[in-house]
Amino acid sequence: MRILLFLLTNAAVLVLISIVFNVLGLGQLLAQQGVNLDLNSLLLVSAVMGMSGSFISLLMSKWMAKQSMGVFVIERPSNSTESWLVDTVARQARQLGLGMPEVGIFDSPEPNAFATGASKNSSLVAVSTGLLQNMNPDEVEAVLGHEMSHVANGDMVTMGLLQGVVNTFVYFFATVAGHLIDRVLFRSEDERGGYGPAYYITQMIAQIVLSILATMIVMWFSRWREFRADAGGARLAGRGKMIDALRALQRAQEPHDLPGQLAAFGISGGGGLSRLFMSHPPLEERIAALQNLR
Repeated sequence: MRILLFLLTNAAVLVLISIVFNVLGLGQLLAQQGVNLDLNSLLLVSAVMGMSGSFISLLMSKWMAKQSMGVFVIERPSNSTESWLVDTVARQARQLGLGMPEVGIFDSPEPNAFATGASKNSSLVAVSTGLLQNMNPDEVEAVLGHEMSHVANGDMVTMGLLQGVVNTFVYFFATVAGHLIDRVLFRSEDERGGYGPAYYITQMIAQIVLSILATMIVMWFSRWREFRADAGGARLAGRGKMIDALRALQRAQEPHDLPGQLAAFGISGGGGLSRLFMSHPPLEERIAALQNLR
């Protein structure tokens, strides 16, 4: 249902933009300027390009996480720690009405954890060796609750779809900008209707600039769902345990972001160049939000 709703939303937005362009007569205006650009077709192509990469990435997310992070998936627990991890995740999955995720451990001195997967019932929850070494069982339980809340909220799918939507509009508006600069400003059209260098240069620059703006949108959503996952972890393990886990992260020496797209699904994040590019809110804000939680 979540996928269907987001797909319908994306389609509605595309239709709305098409209607706006037609009502404003932008297509006719571009044609008068010698820009033979079919905006409806461009919207469709942009949607296919923008969403396909996001869906492929989502479908491959578990495999990519295992390969990039060197995750050891616990199939048969070989010690008490592994047994406790599997049992805790299984209990939380039952509480949330979810299928049992794969549970894994990855080697890293930094205390961190992440959840990923293409659906709620086909997910992976993994914790770092540093997290197991630096947190007590109550704090680890809260971290697992945080990650399981990401799974229950469908955050992996939602983030993938959101990225696909912004990719769609980045490609669409970058292509329109390339057409405008190439055909209107430089009037560079050969006998076969091809584009001049200005089109490709403008499109590339526009995609870079628009991608930066799009990243701000995606990171804003990422920060918002961290507060929601913290609240979910508090419900599963207890608010005190969740606050203690976040305080334990504060005591750690500036934990680093996980690589690539996994950064958005970790328990902690090192931030970015500025707040606008942070995948996680500051830990003190997350603790304050839990203290005010009712």
